[in-house]
Amino acid sequence: MKRTLVAILALILTLAVGGANAAGGVTLRWYGQSAVKLTTPGGKVIVIDPFITGNPVTPEADRDLAKIGRVDLILVTHAHGDHWGDTAALAKLTGAPVALNADFGNTIASLGLVPKDQVIGFNKGGPIHPLGEDITITMVHAEHSSDFAYTKDGKTTIHPGGEPAGYILQLENGYTIWHMGDTGVFGDMAWIAEYYQPNLVLAPIGGHYTMDPQHAAYAINDLIEPDAVVPIHYGTFPALAGTPAEFERALGDTDTEVVVMRPGETRTFPH
Repeated sequence: MKRTLVAILALILTLAVGGANAAGGVTLRWYGQSAVKLTTPGGKVIVIDPFITGNPVTPEADRDLAKIGRVDLILVTHAHGDHWGDTAALAKLTGAPVALNADFGNTIASLGLVPKDQVIGFNKGGPIHPLGEDITITMVHAEHSSDFAYTKDGKTTIHPGGEPAGYILQLENGYTIWHMGDTGVFGDMAWIAEYYQPNLVLAPIGGHYTMDPQHAAYAINDLIEPDAVVPIHYGTFPALAGTPAEFERALGDTDTEVVVMRPGETRTFPH
């Protein structure tokens, strides 16, 4: 899937848009697992799956949530603790709205974890614009599970987490990112790729609960063909044994750039 024209148009739009980050595109900071902080070309800050303070691979210097700074939106792909993570604390600290599937939104509001007026509940297929009309966020399918385990006073209860999801983020400069959340391979990845034309994909490779390196390589090479891919959701817990080296070997000769990041590292895209 060749995107030369799209990339040229994105560069033109980047130069035209202006703003805090326009000259360098979008910056991505990875905290390990699926936790990322995105700063858009116009300076909007989006945090996805903020599993940070309890993340075993997040550098100690990054575990202070206050160091994240201003946050304009928090996205949560599903209800598992290694994705929900510090959402409630970060929402309280920053006042940022939390956008997630409507069922899980009802759960966290009813439990008093995030105030109802701070929750944006939506579902797959309905684009939203919580940061203005120039940024579009669409929830898409992910092949996974999503129960919410809530512990209070030493007792854990299980609550509805709704359906797991990924997110398509279409930014001000035309650059499009697909955060896949936790997922196995599914055929409609090809449809999502054809329709949204993602430039950058954040793909889980750890295995056991998600795609392993071989399945992820098939998805990237045969179904999606993005400009770049960042492997995520590996190396955090023993079951997530897939590695970027295995992923790159499985990809073989590919036109997709593989960007392997260290927890706590920040990169700019496109670069």
